[in-house]
Amino acid sequence: MKGIKNIKIQQSLPYILLLGAIVGLIASFTLTIEHIELLKDPNRALSCSIAPVLACGPIMHSKEATVFGFPNPLIGLVMFGAQATIAVVMIAGAKMKSWFWKLYLAGILGGLAFAMWLMWHSLYVIGAICIYCFAVWIVMIFSSWYVFQYMLAEKHLKLKSKAATTFIRKHHGDILFVIYLILIFLILNRFWYYYGPKLGF
Repeated sequence: MKGIKNIKIQQSLPYILLLGAIVGLIASFTLTIEHIELLKDPNRALSCSIAPVLACGPIMHSKEATVFGFPNPLIGLVMFGAQATIAVVMIAGAKMKSWFWKLYLAGILGGLAFAMWLMWHSLYVIGAICIYCFAVWIVMIFSSWYVFQYMLAEKHLKLKSKAATTFIRKHHGDILFVIYLILIFLILNRFWYYYGPKLGF
């Protein structure tokens, strides 16, 4: 895959963030609507429940769905709305200070950690996958990874090892690909009883 310099991360990041924000907002908005409808009618068939494993009903009924006392998708609406705003002002030519990027990286990594915590509970506690949650996992990994790449490129963040920095920047796509492969492996491994027969195993 092409190196980070070839994709010009400084010019690409606003569009990466905007794309991630749009996908995240659509997923969060849909989940919010579904959650509201579920409160009105607990027996309602949800659009995201399309298979025994791909079912957001069990997730929405779980305690993990309202960790802070309100539906988790509301956090997504705020977070991805902020991400979209950052993307737009960058496209307009705004240049943020180093402290802003460090603060934003901390925030987006916190969001990623929360998403990964929810993913773990979804797979190993609840035992179901919500397709909209899955979309959020994907864009959170993607967005946070390239914010990290941008900070390395702009020297807002420096690793102790120059060799490690060079490797990470050069093989950013390969590393992201491996991360997604691990995610797919975890899902297939957890639900192999369902996917195995469908794949002919």
